[in-house]
Amino acid sequence: MAKFLNTSATNYFLEELIKDAKERLILISPFLKLNDRIKELLADKNRLKIDVRIVYGKSELQPEEINWLKELTYIRTSFCKNLHAKCYLNEEMCIITSLNLYEFSQVNNNEMGVLIQRPEDSELYRDAYDEAQRIIRVSDEVRISLERVVDTAVEKESATAVEDSGEANGQGKLTSSKLALKLGIKTHDLMDKLAEAGLLEPRDGKHYITAKGKEAGGEFRMSPKFGRCSLYVLLSIFTPPDNQDFALLGSWL
Repeated sequence: MAKFLNTSATNYFLEELIKDAKERLILISPFLKLNDRIKELLADKNRLKIDVRIVYGKSELQPEEINWLKELTYIRTSFCKNLHAKCYLNEEMCIITSLNLYEFSQVNNNEMGVLIQRPEDSELYRDAYDEAQRIIRVSDEVRISLERVVDTAVEKESATAVEDSGEANGQGKLTSSKLALKLGIKTHDLMDKLAEAGLLEPRDGKHYITAKGKEAGGEFRMSPKFGRCSLYVLLSIFTPPDNQDFALLGSWL
């Protein structure tokens, strides 16, 4: 029979749920932010080669946390648009609660939850598990580095360092910020205009290049300053079609 959980009970059973996972662990929470205790528990699951799936709607990880998460081979992350559900499951129990993952072990909030144990409520557990699987299916799997999974055939040259001047290896391409400066507009306004033109696609709070954007000469490059830890597309580089000047580019956009 389902059991009601208050704030302290929710924290207790969530920790037990993570620790007791022997085959699989599903953590669904709108905010991806990890405290030290959660990181310790997840690292232990990774050492035991437990399949862990984290579904989130917004990431608030710091660069060092991203690097840490990247090393955990058995933990996969997925982004789900408009996610508001908070549901945590292992193979034997499920918690549906108001508690966000980042609030774990914080008892200053007033939370409620329901504990569902598979041996006692198999049908209810199955319904919750099936819905969790549906959320996973409609989510976009992302790399541990929190970048969306893309074609692995991307050339390594695209991640080469770019000179601080903003010019890319003599190709005449500029970073989005320098291009915006030359056009006399703000960077985020430039990104919006590129999205309106179909060259970028806003997704997961970031902009991703489209096929049309690539044809126009756009590309993503790894930041030489922030490297893998960067959460931003720092070198989203564009040139006008047919190498037109920047005045023409302004009218083109």
